[in-house]
Amino acid sequence: MFIFPQGLYVDVRLEESETTEIRFKQRTLQGQKVRRIKGALIRVFDGQRWYYSSTTDLENLQAQIDSLAQMAAPNPGISEHPLVREFEVNRETLLRYQQKSVGDVPLEEKKALLEKILRKITDPAVVNHTSYYVDNRTVKSFYSSLGADLTFDRQICGMRFALDIVFGEKRDQMVVSKAATTFDELRGFKEFFLEEMAKDVAYVRDAEPVVPGEYQVLLSPEATGVFTHESFGHKSESDFMVGDETMKAEWALGKRIGRDLLTIIDDSSETGSGYTPFDDEGTRGRKTEIISAGILTGRLHSTATAVALGEEPTGNARAVSFEFEPIVRMTTTYIDRGDRPLKDILAEMEEGIFVDTIKHGSGMSTFTLAPARAYKIENGKITKPLRISVITGNVFTTLQEVDALSQEFRLGSFVGGGCGKMEQYPLPVGFGGPYTRVRKLQVQ
Repeated sequence: MFIFPQGLYVDVRLEESETTEIRFKQRTLQGQKVRRIKGALIRVFDGQRWYYSSTTDLENLQAQIDSLAQMAAPNPGISEHPLVREFEVNRETLLRYQQKSVGDVPLEEKKALLEKILRKITDPAVVNHTSYYVDNRTVKSFYSSLGADLTFDRQICGMRFALDIVFGEKRDQMVVSKAATTFDELRGFKEFFLEEMAKDVAYVRDAEPVVPGEYQVLLSPEATGVFTHESFGHKSESDFMVGDETMKAEWALGKRIGRDLLTIIDDSSETGSGYTPFDDEGTRGRKTEIISAGILTGRLHSTATAVALGEEPTGNARAVSFEFEPIVRMTTTYIDRGDRPLKDILAEMEEGIFVDTIKHGSGMSTFTLAPARAYKIENGKITKPLRISVITGNVFTTLQEVDALSQEFRLGSFVGGGCGKMEQYPLPVGFGGPYTRVRKLQVQ
């Protein structure tokens, strides 16, 4: 397909993306659009430095390869360079969503699904609401001078509702978001959206301020996922460790950082927002155990970070689009399921906090979670709703405090956000896990 110049490593990543967006304010349509974009990122490596070009001029890719090559210094030994030797050479076509493409669903059908739910938002406490439907299918092709030849796709569709809820002096904005990989699957979430909105209205009406302090905390699968992604997942991205001896010492493989029950995984093969069959360097996606039975056993890598740290690539070199070079990013990151029923874990809690849904989270060494809905736990039962600003803790201390994980387990996909790192936002990721009990956290 391309004539690759001698003495250089070259790869070309082509992307063809179709996105639909439909937006409402209250029940008034604000806009709807279908956007189709085709583009490519070209990379050339001469053993000393990288040369990049991002373009939508797909008719002249060969000329752009040649132009980049003229800037580089040909290296007869490029194939023996440690980085080039680590690049995988995969050849495969994997079009998982070709027969169920969201692009084949009529625009009016997508709009009708959103309107069907909007007609059900009738509670007078919801004084304002905005909503949108979004879908995307992206087909990627990857070619390299080593012989890689890949074509694969990923797809997501979903809806998001933002509700302004007011009861006298009590007011809050609550968000309900859910995504699926096919439109047929998304249809089945209608009752989920309505039930979550009803919970949000009741929560704003009844919630009382929490008494600040240290509490035993039970995290829902959603809250577990946000905690895992924000507080621990980013620390596992190995580009933070290259050239940072302090970080490498803190992240020494073989170090115990939790109890035997704790296993944390990043798995790009999981269906949903984080599905990444091949990363943006052509490396096959895989399941990486970052923590295994409480022991730090892995980290997430691009090819470059794997070479720098003497480890194996993990398929985590991802870019938000063809306009960017790949960097180390998570895919679907979660705490693995436990072996105890939720009811038994709850029964042991005389007093505590249950975090049901999350507004946002952040952190590296210290993390912060801002709950959307949280509740008091009394005598083994989830009782009254509580307003909580933040829950905070030290990452490694908190991992040691995880003392129960449920058999019940759920992974989630959402629209209306994504993972941000450097200038690349929003990158679709998945997260979730079991119900997770932490012995003590600071609650404000």
